[in-house]
Amino acid sequence: MDRARLAVIGAGTMGAGIAQVALEAGWEVRLQDVTPGAVDRAQERIRDGLARRVARAVADPAQQDEVVAGQIAHLGVAATASEAAAESALVIEAVIEELDAKQALFAELDAATDGGTILATNTSALSVTEIAEGARLAPERVVGLHFFNPAPLLALVEVVAGTRSADWATERAAAFVAGWGKTPIRCADSPGFIVNRVNRPFTLEALRLLHSGAATVEQIDAAVVEAGFPMGPFTLMDLIGLDVNLAAARSLFEAFGRPPRFRPSPIQEELVAAGRLGRKSGEGFYRYARGQQLGPGARFAAAPTAVGDDGIGLADRLVLSIVNEAYRALGDGVASTSDIDRALQLGAGHPFGPFEWATQTGLTEVALMLDSLAADDADTFRPALALLREVRGR
Repeated sequence: MDRARLAVIGAGTMGAGIAQVALEAGWEVRLQDVTPGAVDRAQERIRDGLARRVARAVADPAQQDEVVAGQIAHLGVAATASEAAAESALVIEAVIEELDAKQALFAELDAATDGGTILATNTSALSVTEIAEGARLAPERVVGLHFFNPAPLLALVEVVAGTRSADWATERAAAFVAGWGKTPIRCADSPGFIVNRVNRPFTLEALRLLHSGAATVEQIDAAVVEAGFPMGPFTLMDLIGLDVNLAAARSLFEAFGRPPRFRPSPIQEELVAAGRLGRKSGEGFYRYARGQQLGPGARFAAAPTAVGDDGIGLADRLVLSIVNEAYRALGDGVASTSDIDRALQLGAGHPFGPFEWATQTGLTEVALMLDSLAADDADTFRPALALLREVRGR
């Protein structure tokens, strides 16, 4: 083949985004989905995405059309997953987040490809090790390649090694996505990987503050933006969809054995049950009209009711919860300090990494602030052992 070939199984938003990234990098792409109409919709989404990207780089409209036509010419469609995967250097699945479905798919892909083809899952919630059990012939070539949405814009790809993933497979997979202009960061196969675990307190702690009456939706969002984050937690949840965010929270809660710090918020449960899902439904934590954010939703307009002040600001409280979870992840061997810092900045848009913030603030001061907050919420704020070891070692 003149070009390396990628097979994308699953033509939803993520699958289409990944296909677009590979096409921009000059790869041949084969797309497949069992849902009627999904591939057609994905092709249109990919064409539109390529056109927008080319328009930013090429001024002449005629030349734009020529570039896009050249890229889209390397996008093909396959009737089955086996057909798409044949002769591919890399296969990425982006199908429904159900373990049985993924294992069945990987059994099919395992049988349809030779030992040099890397089989990757884009799962954000399931175990790569368990998914690889479907590939009984060669589980060592199964890895996780977790892209972030929108895939064409966000640089981070978490490269996840399952317990049976071969070094050559993770190294080659990382090299492929680096060649696509992405930043691969390796991590262990642990619930939530890096970003979905370490950043979970960004929304959960905000929801706990709201539930306690300590501050309003607008006050919390404003404090977080003032601290340098691109948007507040409630604006973010409205943007991605409260149902999507709640599903991720539930998954992590169950995967870690239901610890209190990962317990989904009853506020979120109530809003999702009522169909108030954020921007896409016109109301969540805020109200929306014609795509514009208006004031807070009806139940969130009241002033805060809590009294007292622990001396720690709203934004610092959220950051401290993230820092503590980062140290827990470090202690669990999920990734290194530098990789966790980079992942949170690239994948979640943080203005600084949690370890960077802790070092600049002072580790002893961070431990003391966490300890003071632990009286009210021990599971979230009790200083992580990895942090205490660093404090004691200084």
